[in-house]
Amino acid sequence: MEFRDLKEQYRRNQEKIDQAMQEVVLDSNFISGRQVAELEEMLAGYTGVKHCIACANGTDALQLALMVWNIGAGDAVFVPDFTFFSTAEVVSLLGATPVFVDIDRRTFNMSAESLEAAIQKVQEEGKLQAKVIIAVDLFGQPADYDQIRPIAEKYGCRLLEDSAQGFGGNIRGKMDCSFGDIATTSFFPAKPLGCYGDGGAVFTDCDEWAELLRSYRVHGKGSDKYDNVRIGLNSRLDTIQAAILRVKFEVFQKYELEEVNRFAGEYTKRLENAVVTPTVLPEYTSSWAQYSILCKNADERAQIQAALQAEQIPSMIYYRKPMHEQGAFRGQKDTCPVELNVTEEICRQVLSLPMHPYMDIVDIDRITDIIKGTVK
Repeated sequence: MEFRDLKEQYRRNQEKIDQAMQEVVLDSNFISGRQVAELEEMLAGYTGVKHCIACANGTDALQLALMVWNIGAGDAVFVPDFTFFSTAEVVSLLGATPVFVDIDRRTFNMSAESLEAAIQKVQEEGKLQAKVIIAVDLFGQPADYDQIRPIAEKYGCRLLEDSAQGFGGNIRGKMDCSFGDIATTSFFPAKPLGCYGDGGAVFTDCDEWAELLRSYRVHGKGSDKYDNVRIGLNSRLDTIQAAILRVKFEVFQKYELEEVNRFAGEYTKRLENAVVTPTVLPEYTSSWAQYSILCKNADERAQIQAALQAEQIPSMIYYRKPMHEQGAFRGQKDTCPVELNVTEEICRQVLSLPMHPYMDIVDIDRITDIIKGTVK
């Protein structure tokens, strides 16, 4: 059994994917080919955002956004303590300080209450300026922007939406990648919409920021790539990846998003009395990058993983360690102004199960029977 079955996805769409890749090879326009601009237009239309700027990966997308806002030394950037390393990594890379915020136990996303407490602490201490909130749409569900956006406006912070895992989710029909002042996503192969390598994109309605993003992603170019007017990155999305994404985006909309929501519902129906199942807030839709349950403790989680592994069923732990305990951040001052108890507890309990649009109900029965048998 595959944790995320990219092989089956390719098998079902092989003819179109092969044709798209062959067109790129025959055209020999491997960098900044027409497929990149076509993909950007498609994704902008889907999300309802004016500009989509494709780039090399999701990490670069975050860095490019912060570069547009001139984030650097002396700036505080508020980051959920429960996320992938790159969300905070880019903050430190630019010389700013990541300030870690606790999460909501139900959704795994940033706690608005913890966020506001962290901002107030930073302001009271007076050593850093509160500049940016990075809200992560973890596991496919949008963060609670109804609460986070007003906090950003209250304290004069920019809102950066890290939707690396959230593409395809929505709140009341408003799509992910449209909630931040700038939003980013990742096309890493295992993401809801993934390519066959690394890839990412940045979204914004601001014409000025979009112009800067297009410059920064190609070595700070001006009128052309040999006219360099600022220090930038080499962060272009390969044409072949854009061609693949155009094909995969079609099936993502056509049936994949609907299927992952159907399978998530089947998981929840079978497991709701055995473990803590994920909560999707009212009027929210998840794209289910992961289906993550909560076990009673680390011992029970280990027992479930062992029972699944004995039947050759994969499972993953996202994430074993809070951000503030990562070696790169441990001991740094100013990063933990508030308690991070929920994140610390969740890291000992969380377990992600196989989830993709090409599952079978028989597989879900096998997985859930093993889990129920183990916890019983």
